Amino acid sequence: MPQPDISANDPDFAADPYAYYARLRARGPVHRVGVSAPEFAPALLVVGYEEAREALAHPGLAKDWKTGAVLRGVEANAANSNLLETDPPQHTRLRRLVAREFTTRRVQALRPRVQQITDELLDAMAARPERSADLIEAFAFPLPITVIGELLGVPAPDRERFRHWSREVLAPTSVPARTAHLRLADYLAELVAAKAEDPGEDLLSALVRTRDEDGDALSSAELIGMAFLLLIAGHETTVNLISNGTRALLAHPDQLADLRADPDGLLDGAIEEMLRYDGPVQNSTYRYAREDLEIGGTAVPAGATVLVSLAGAGRDPARYEEPDAFDVRRAPQGHLAFGHGIHFCIGAPLARMEGRIAFRSLLERFPDLAEDPAAGPPEWIGGSLIRGVTRLPVRW
Repeated sequence: MPQPDISANDPDFAADPYAYYARLRARGPVHRVGVSAPEFAPALLVVGYEEAREALAHPGLAKDWKTGAVLRGVEANAANSNLLETDPPQHTRLRRLVAREFTTRRVQALRPRVQQITDELLDAMAARPERSADLIEAFAFPLPITVIGELLGVPAPDRERFRHWSREVLAPTSVPARTAHLRLADYLAELVAAKAEDPGEDLLSALVRTRDEDGDALSSAELIGMAFLLLIAGHETTVNLISNGTRALLAHPDQLADLRADPDGLLDGAIEEMLRYDGPVQNSTYRYAREDLEIGGTAVPAGATVLVSLAGAGRDPARYEEPDAFDVRRAPQGHLAFGHGIHFCIGAPLARMEGRIAFRSLLERFPDLAEDPAAGPPEWIGGSLIRGVTRLPVRW
């Protein structure tokens, strides 16, 4: 079977990557694939569920590309000093410091404000005389960017500019990803400096002030790196949780009817099913083999790069019965949409809380919500990291 470059904008792959992963999985759980950047070769893609769990927690697969000179010719900057690009003991230290302030209590305290933002956005949608909108522009984007922006203390006028940079980092269209990365890092350096000079009640100010029992604190570079990760991961994934979940519901009217009939009983499980069925992160970021090792019976040579397909794992029939069916009554516990192991998404509680409020409010407010039949075919986000569409025209 031809193996497309999964990092390129192949329209057939973008429209249905699940069929491609299924064909690969039928031949085995781990495969060599093409990638557009030569510094990432050889690259291996893990598509089986059990093998994906193994790879996500494998101590022989590193996340820190800076120490091993894996990416020759690529210079690190402050934004790279984050949880996703470090390994123990540095990762352990960073996570401990961040967890002191990014707590469940802080997330739950946001609930009334998340509901308020949601209601205001849906009010604006309902006031449209044309009774139609791009759900991403009107709701799925402004909700999480406002929430994470307020949580971290990003000034409102900067959020649209930030959105452009973060999208270019994840799926470049107009500038190289590294250029967008550097511009965003420069902006965040200014923001961190401003918080150090004049702290507020936001999370970034709290991270500037936080100290461990032994006096350890986050450096300026680490603060920039954490702000970079939390801002991008804290909004882009939730945008696509809302839009992908809405697309799944509208494409399965029987499931939508079940959820409307019993939101109290089904909503939490429905969101987990959305994450399994068509989650916002299609493949993990790269891991790097420190040594020769084996995953799923496949040899992984030292120096190889490994991609874990969260999307492929979520549709593995060895784990889930009828994996290609969308079922809001399913119990999809153990899905890998938020990762697994030490790099499990620290923002998962915030994403779940936003998802619950967003879907309950959207479905209550617009009982006849439907995709706009005049909208044309979907336009997919490029690349193989983020799974989603650039527009979601709906009507009611």
